[in-house]
Amino acid sequence: MGGRKSRHATESAPPDTKIELGAFAIDEYRPIKVIVIGAGFSGILAGIRFPQKIPNVDLTIYEKSAGVGGTWYNNRYPGVACDVPAHCYQFSFEDKRDWSAFYAPGHEIQQQLQGVVDKYKLMRYIKLRHEVVHARYDEATCKWHVRVRRSTAGSETEVEEFDDVADVLMTAFGALSRWDWPDIAGMKDFKGELYHTAQRRNAVSLMWEQVAEGWKDKRVGVIGSGSSAIQTVAAVHPKVAKLVTYVRNQTWIAVPFASDTISELLDRPASAQEDERQLVLTPEEIERFKTDSEYFWRFRYTMENLMNSMTSYTLRGSKLSTELQDMFRKKMETQLAKKPWIAERLIPTFPVSCRRLTPGPGYLEALCADNASLTDFLTSPIKRFTDFGIATEDGQQQELDIIICATGYDTSWQLPFNIVGRDGVDLNEKWKSYPTSYLSMCVDKFPNMFMALGPNSIIGAGLLMPIIEFSVGYAVQAVSKMQRERLKSMEVHAEAVRDFDQYIESYFPQTVFSDKCRSWYKLGKDVGLWPGSSLHALRALQHPRWEDYSYSRLDDVSNRLYWLGDGQTHNEKISKGDRAWYLSEEFVDRPPVPGE
Repeated sequence: MGGRKSRHATESAPPDTKIELGAFAIDEYRPIKVIVIGAGFSGILAGIRFPQKIPNVDLTIYEKSAGVGGTWYNNRYPGVACDVPAHCYQFSFEDKRDWSAFYAPGHEIQQQLQGVVDKYKLMRYIKLRHEVVHARYDEATCKWHVRVRRSTAGSETEVEEFDDVADVLMTAFGALSRWDWPDIAGMKDFKGELYHTAQRRNAVSLMWEQVAEGWKDKRVGVIGSGSSAIQTVAAVHPKVAKLVTYVRNQTWIAVPFASDTISELLDRPASAQEDERQLVLTPEEIERFKTDSEYFWRFRYTMENLMNSMTSYTLRGSKLSTELQDMFRKKMETQLAKKPWIAERLIPTFPVSCRRLTPGPGYLEALCADNASLTDFLTSPIKRFTDFGIATEDGQQQELDIIICATGYDTSWQLPFNIVGRDGVDLNEKWKSYPTSYLSMCVDKFPNMFMALGPNSIIGAGLLMPIIEFSVGYAVQAVSKMQRERLKSMEVHAEAVRDFDQYIESYFPQTVFSDKCRSWYKLGKDVGLWPGSSLHALRALQHPRWEDYSYSRLDDVSNRLYWLGDGQTHNEKISKGDRAWYLSEEFVDRPPVPGE
């Protein structure tokens, strides 16, 4: 061979690149602290999923109110109710069956949420009457420093503040959580009773029906034409001597959703559902839901399937959009036949769903009611409050005893406290013109922060509850990755935020939301709605694109696979526990067998 070396021998040996292995098993997960702001639907779900999915998690949920439920705890106005079928307005893993109506009253929704909190023992994580007043990301430690204000023990007026520190911050207060009085002059001059629909205070907030028994001789004004105003007018008008409604905007009043399908599922005559009073479930129907699981499931599945099949009506010029517009106009003209001038002023010139769509059971009937002195419907802009009522710009003055402001929420996306991210960037300053995000979940310059119901997370058609579940699930997956791979921080790329913003700008021109109407969805551009269907949102959030993030590692080791640990699993290390876990039903993926 003449001293020839083999091919393998000529290859140079790799340099000595050994590392000291981590003194931990691959699944011996480090402790990780998560702070959640808000205990509404999203915060409650976070209280369930983080402990369920993240081992060794330290979770705290701060809620500024005295109870759980978010908007359903704080909103106690007359007629407050869900505006989607109640059987679809619950978590996928819950199955409340005794809803009293298709559009369940608010107190039932809050009670259901309280029941979920009790069932999963979430009060061990939830801190009530704890208001977050500041949050700051510390770049040196990659942790969030959160300042919290709470009442001192035994006092409702004295407060104290303290700091808490977490690896991850999640906001779960949504867009519609900060109500405000309307910008109308002279409000302090009014000497009667003044309420806001989102204001939880005094007896009217706790038991308005009982208080309203004393309103039979009262003159009541309701300001607004959105969902809260529509529900309030429908509930109040039989209780008062005179009702004056101040309506600035046109609005579509929808027909009861899927009335023919509901009648069929409940074995009702099809004509019965045309009477909106039939939206109330009978004791016999409720009992059947409670005792027949298969029947309940079929009803819920059918309703959710239908709700998620309506997206085409949000597309400009679609067949369904035209059909619904014709249907709603006919309904409104028919029910307002006694007062055709109201129809002329109320029926929109813009397409269905340009503004938030509401079913509004009883609203049109209230506007045409024969009881007491007739309901006044005023469209002239309000000029000012007076000592004894409201003056409008057409020169009229109405004397009122009670004024209810159903004027909605602050939708500017300017938060009531400062969240300061990397490089000292303040979220309110970043969102001053309009808010941007990545898939509604996170923002560049704000590492380790995730949002439930952030900008562009609401939907104009379909169901919001699954989006809440997938949003929380997305945050849980991110925290799981941080814990599993021993990451100190993860931050979405600014380019990914930019690209989502471009997608939003490109999507909405084809929809009815780009038409000319006044809507909280818009802030110069659409900032409220997801750019697509509800099912589209679920698919987008189902599997995170980890390549859209940058990361820093917890350990001062250059090897990116240091998280592999010492080469064993925790059960092997402690010589006990399940070591055939991969055979459990949770992990076995049984493929379908052709022909079976």
